[in-house]
Amino acid sequence: MVQVSSFLEPLDYAIVIGYLLILLAFGYYISFIKNKKTDENIFLAGNTLGWTSIGLNMWGTNVGPSMLIASASVGFTSGIVAGNFAWYAFIFILLLAVVFAPRYLGAKVLTLPEFMGKRFGDSTRNILAWYTLITVLISWLSLTLFAGGILVKQLLGMPMYLSVILMVVLSAFFAAAGGLKAIAYTNVFQMLLLIAVSLLLVVMGVNRAGGLDAIYSQTPGSYWNLLLPADDKNYPWIAILLGYPIMGVWFWCTDQSMVQSVLGAKSLKEGQLGANFIGWLKILDVPLFILPGVICFVLFPSLKNPDEAYLTMVTQLFPIGLRGLIIVVLIAALISTIGSALNSLSTVFTMDIYVKKYRPQATQAEIKKTGRLVVLFGSLLSIFITLAIDSIKGLNLFDVFQSVLGFIAPPMSVVFLFGVLWNKTTTKAANIVLTLGTAISLGTGILYLWVFPNGTYNWPHFLLLSFYIFVALALVAFFISLADKNGQADHQTLLRIDAKANPDKQVKLLWLALCVVMVALYIIFNNH
Repeated sequence: MVQVSSFLEPLDYAIVIGYLLILLAFGYYISFIKNKKTDENIFLAGNTLGWTSIGLNMWGTNVGPSMLIASASVGFTSGIVAGNFAWYAFIFILLLAVVFAPRYLGAKVLTLPEFMGKRFGDSTRNILAWYTLITVLISWLSLTLFAGGILVKQLLGMPMYLSVILMVVLSAFFAAAGGLKAIAYTNVFQMLLLIAVSLLLVVMGVNRAGGLDAIYSQTPGSYWNLLLPADDKNYPWIAILLGYPIMGVWFWCTDQSMVQSVLGAKSLKEGQLGANFIGWLKILDVPLFILPGVICFVLFPSLKNPDEAYLTMVTQLFPIGLRGLIIVVLIAALISTIGSALNSLSTVFTMDIYVKKYRPQATQAEIKKTGRLVVLFGSLLSIFITLAIDSIKGLNLFDVFQSVLGFIAPPMSVVFLFGVLWNKTTTKAANIVLTLGTAISLGTGILYLWVFPNGTYNWPHFLLLSFYIFVALALVAFFISLADKNGQADHQTLLRIDAKANPDKQVKLLWLALCVVMVALYIIFNNH
């Protein structure tokens, strides 16, 4: 594996250290000097987030170091097909903006379990709270730390445990000290830096390769198709078309870590504009993260391990100083994802378990203290889980991570879609889907990944499995709701969107423009 530390010079190390000092100073300023209000809600930034902060913070949460490495790896082996995971998302981000966000903000909730508690009752809220905690702890924290630990180890030659501890300490500082506001403000700076450095890498790669026409002529035509044949082994179009929406609804509309920035919006319009902004930012995923892998395929076709594509580009193209910048970018992405996840973990436990069940009369100071303690405890627990994951051999992190998301998504997608779109959905139906449905979904995932691993045994694509499970659970929710004699209280007030909250002209025009652009991209990048 390429080890960047062997290419670093004193100037590179100076840039890394200088950036980290600036980041810590900025976080301290936001947390302790600029904002000294003791009664402000640290979890939702006092509902002060504008559309730029929302969009960049959501993108920063979504963009992790594993995305940079894995996206370039997929680009090297398959071209831009993995861009579906970025570009197809605009439909579900739009769903968040016009269907879910008005109801979330109208209900004035801190967490999504709290919203579903208002919809179905405390039993559903309790189940969702623990479900969310486990999801955040495993999929957002531990797997991200594992991927980041491997990356930092490659970059700096540090042992896994030191890499993980370093990332957790930096991320916990922002989450524990300033909550969402510190994370959001630092993310703005970090994401702008990410765009700049990644763009520079692409420009230098394109120039080295002789231009875009040269790259296109030296790659297979399939590298430029978003939709591949139904018999494609890795990304058949039917699996993406049917399976990704299940993951998309869960990830963009119901996952606390992603939606939390919208919940912190100063107004519904800012939340809808922020969602629109990340829709535009997701377009950049293909040229910034996947295209470097395609360029690497042209420049270094003999590369044996595709996972080395991104770092190969960095070490071979960047001069002294810029190599330090790429480390800064990767560390920034780590801090963004882990910090947001720690804040979500803290928010859900504090508000949905501690305050709801044990201290309903807790003061804001007590809530802050508890939230910060949860961040610290969650950090320690995630370190141990990460080191346990590190002991597993032969684990393909990217494929397993995507599979885990696919198997986590169906129960949550069913409950939230039915809960928001069908007023007759009952508490009994929601709870059965969340408990029994989760056992079935995750159990299938365990069989698929470990007991009867795909490859050795002939399974359908994991995205198709996600779709099949979703359909089965949707039928369960439908028939249980019809048969439930106890019925369900009327929730028209909670679920109806106030006419005053309908998207205004600016929001509609920006979303229309984004939809037109996305359709055009799908037309352009097919039939090559």
